[in-house]
Amino acid sequence: MTQNAEPLEGAPLIAPSSTDHPLYDAVVEGCRTVYDPEIPVNIYDLGLIYTIDINSENDVKIIMTLTAPGCPVAGDMPGWVMDAVEPLDGIKTVDVQLTWDPPWGMDMMSDEARLELGFM
Repeated sequence: MTQNAEPLEGAPLIAPSSTDHPLYDAVVEGCRTVYDPEIPVNIYDLGLIYTIDINSENDVKIIMTLTAPGCPVAGDMPGWVMDAVEPLDGIKTVDVQLTWDPPWGMDMMSDEARLELGFM
């Protein structure tokens, strides 16, 4: 089966997460330990984590973005996320990928992040 490079019409821009996987909440909490050095809010609540996909072998694939393509920690942050998630009990492997599509926007922040940053 070949995969079409064109996105399917009506397909979400952000792939769904494995929210029903038993390790999902632990991976989210691991992501919440990583902070953007310029913003006092964790990257999960900032909305920088787009997808957490965990397969039946407990391999984790995280698709994330940054607040801007020129972010000074662009080369480092995926490693920080990997370092936060990989040691969690039950995790086999972690793959973190950066994407710029869709671009991050302030509307992706959680209510907690907006409150912390004074936007609510």
